[in-house]
Amino acid sequence: MTDEPADVTATRLAYDTVAEDYADLLRDDLAGSEFDRAMLGVFAEQVTRAGGGVVGDLGCGPGRIAGHLAGLGLDVVGVDLSPAMVEVARRDHPAVRFEVGTMAALPFPDDALAGALAWYSVIHTPDERQAGLYAEFARVIRPGGVLLLAFQVGEDVVHLTHAYGHDLDLHTRRQHPGIVTGRLVGAGFTPTAELIRQAVPPEKSPQGYVLARRDA
Repeated sequence: MTDEPADVTATRLAYDTVAEDYADLLRDDLAGSEFDRAMLGVFAEQVTRAGGGVVGDLGCGPGRIAGHLAGLGLDVVGVDLSPAMVEVARRDHPAVRFEVGTMAALPFPDDALAGALAWYSVIHTPDERQAGLYAEFARVIRPGGVLLLAFQVGEDVVHLTHAYGHDLDLHTRRQHPGIVTGRLVGAGFTPTAELIRQAVPPEKSPQGYVLARRDA
């Protein structure tokens, strides 16, 4: 890990620090977000309609989204940078597979996944490396496979020094939907749907969702 970018090391340390409290805080969050459930439901239906297969939860955190997708009938494997997050995910969702890994070098062969989602996980990658991130997603998703992204909408970088009851050093980057879709196209995806919803307190910015299909 000595050659990894400093921001990756800082992100891992931050999520290792907050893993238990993060999981507790967000454990029931999906129950109150009909838009989140709707987009996840569309993703699951599209994967199933296309023949099914393994899907990746990339940047899975404590596994709450992977667990929800498994409940919708998908075969899910979660990947996260933070060993502490993966430990919580394995404990809370023992029927789902989880691995420690980085989104920049995913532990999957080419075209291995029927679909993948990055649920508020691309937000920690600097702009200059995001095109490479989407290219890595395209490598592991088979042609015709589905990708779902979720992110905060905006154009600024937020530096968190205290969150989830802990002091930390974490940068999050709000995303411009037009830039996101442009990067997806450049990586070999065709965007198929986009949803922007307004913030619901304690959120401080609108929330964005983009569905895309891997080009043949």
